[in-house]
Amino acid sequence: MKFGILRELKSPPDRRVVFAPETLQKAQQQLPSATFVVQSSDIRVFEDKEYRDAGFEVVEDLSNCDVLIGVKEVPIAALIPDKKYFFFSHTIKEQPYNRSLLQTILKKNIEFFDHETLVDINGNRLLGFGYYAGIVGAYNAIRTLGLQNKEFELPKAESLRDKKTLLAGLDSINIPPIKIVLTGKGRVGSGAKEILEYLGVKEVSVADFLDKEYPKAVYVQLDALDYTVRKDREEASMAHFFANPEMYDSNFMRFASVSTLFIAGHFYGQGAPYIFTKDDAKSRACSIRIVADISCDIGGPIASTIRASTIADPVYGYDPDTESEVPFGTPGSIAVMAVDNLPCELPRDASQSFGATFLDKVLPAFFNNDQEKILERARMTKDGKLMPRFTYLQNYVNMYNAV
Repeated sequence: MKFGILRELKSPPDRRVVFAPETLQKAQQQLPSATFVVQSSDIRVFEDKEYRDAGFEVVEDLSNCDVLIGVKEVPIAALIPDKKYFFFSHTIKEQPYNRSLLQTILKKNIEFFDHETLVDINGNRLLGFGYYAGIVGAYNAIRTLGLQNKEFELPKAESLRDKKTLLAGLDSINIPPIKIVLTGKGRVGSGAKEILEYLGVKEVSVADFLDKEYPKAVYVQLDALDYTVRKDREEASMAHFFANPEMYDSNFMRFASVSTLFIAGHFYGQGAPYIFTKDDAKSRACSIRIVADISCDIGGPIASTIRASTIADPVYGYDPDTESEVPFGTPGSIAVMAVDNLPCELPRDASQSFGATFLDKVLPAFFNNDQEKILERARMTKDGKLMPRFTYLQNYVNMYNAV
């Protein structure tokens, strides 16, 4: 079986790749019957020469490959019919802007696997860049704090070679005695937590965070039941929350009233309550001055996230009174960091981590008759049709004719 490693074509440029050269070498050693070729790229964080030096052919044309593997959406015009593809399509939530992409995948008889649909038998995702989104998001939050307070200045993460360099840059700064609230305990939350722990910011309990004052910076890490309450005031549980999110209200304001920095790394599901509302932001009791929204759901649970920001210009201001964007630093505004492609700022580390997991969890399925049904569960399309687990998307793809 021949695997082709795609170059990234989406704009703005993404320097990540699924397999770093050394990971591809391990794949070749572990799967000797597989063949790997790499599509030439002048933007990838690993140069073509690094793949050649590792023993792989670098080519322009991947049409003779059986399986094509990329990171972000493949442009419609570049899709090759009758192939197997892996990439993030951003279609499984029926995103309108990518409807034509899924329609074309079906039209071109592509057997498609979205990285998001690769799950274990319990439905847990196997792959993701969330950990590095958390790392960079928390770093950007601290960088924004320094810029806002004019107390220290950190370089942009994109200018740094790797995570090790990023962490070393934090050694020279001191965090003022503020309270930081972090939502989410998944991959994103774990990455953000690592930055706070590296900085020596102490984690405290919910009760202590709300009631006590501290001479040094502290943080609290919350899951959904910490910042929501059941409307009927019956006993809550995570299982009940995920099954019935519409039965919950936010009580996040109790944290907003004592926090300076809010790092949002939660998962937000349809029907769940807004967390930090427009009214919360307007309240005189609200003390949040910076929101680092790693989750970045536009028009979603964080009122101040009115648009995604960019790596080039990562921070904007939000005026709670007018509910509109203002320049960063405007008096009375909340600083918002809402970059929606944070792992791109550490492409080397993010690629190495992602590829190692792909090699461990996914590639073997092609050679062991898919013993754990990894591919079977993840396969979204085949023979021009949606597979049974994804027929919920049929009305979505039927709305307009494919491009």
